[in-house]
Amino acid sequence: MAKYYDVFNGDADGLCALLQLRLNKPCDSTLVTGVKRDIKLLERVDAQPDDEVIVLDVSLDANRQALLRVLENGARVSWFDHHHPGDIPVHPAFTPHIDTDAQMCSSLIVDRHLNGKYRGWAIVAAFGDNLDETARGAAAALGMSPADTALLRELGVCLNYNAYGESVADLLYQPADLFTLLKPFSDPYKFIRDCDVFESLRKRMGSDLQNARSTTVTPVGDGSAYAVLPNASWSRRVVGAYANNLAHQYPLRAHAVLVARAGGHLVSIRAPLERPRGASDLARKFESGGGREGAAGIDFLPESETDRFLDAMRSAYQKTA
Repeated sequence: MAKYYDVFNGDADGLCALLQLRLNKPCDSTLVTGVKRDIKLLERVDAQPDDEVIVLDVSLDANRQALLRVLENGARVSWFDHHHPGDIPVHPAFTPHIDTDAQMCSSLIVDRHLNGKYRGWAIVAAFGDNLDETARGAAAALGMSPADTALLRELGVCLNYNAYGESVADLLYQPADLFTLLKPFSDPYKFIRDCDVFESLRKRMGSDLQNARSTTVTPVGDGSAYAVLPNASWSRRVVGAYANNLAHQYPLRAHAVLVARAGGHLVSIRAPLERPRGASDLARKFESGGGREGAAGIDFLPESETDRFLDAMRSAYQKTA
């Protein structure tokens, strides 16, 4: 009997992308997910002939060998993503839906695939991925009020915040558990009203952001800046939300938020909101880096590489006359 595997990033985009697909086509599937930076997820899937695998919001390039193995085993794979893919394999059992445009996220790709059937959740995901202009445009097209739009933005930011951590022990909700809580709700407003997850996340995120805002933000040249957070669970949880906050506060400037780790740092990068390009290229100059045009990260930047990273960021985002 064929099995179904849903492989998804644990952030707002991965959650909402899968939620749209499973609202459209309910299925008893095996969930494979983790913290936001846990992206080599397909390695955990032992798919067999005729099994169906859906992969959402993780880089094909980082999962290439696992993808080829799953296809060789005879499974069918559909892939929805917006990260740098590298060369996209051509195979009769592989269906890629990949769009790396800086204003796209995986949930918007799914929304396009489903002709807008669950667009509210795609808007939540776009806000979670810091694509505010795109999300507001989609909300306005649906006739949403500014207050209702703001509520979806806050939900997206909170869901995204929950995915950040070194391990699931840093998170308030494990992503697979969070998806199970989301699954009954085709309407994000009903989820906000009927489930206490939103309020729990909002309260914890507010506390973590207050801690982050007490740190120093240091300019790097005239087009970028960085901050360093301590080695603590709250730092790892809030790094993405804080990086997005800085991006909105200074939309002409690129930002990097570094979280101390033994021997180095975890790094979260945001391109300027007014020019959301180059974050992935910057991150991929370093061994564990990757991401997309507007936002990227480095899982571990050795202390000896810190100056090289700051020089590379300065060069990438130096303003020109």
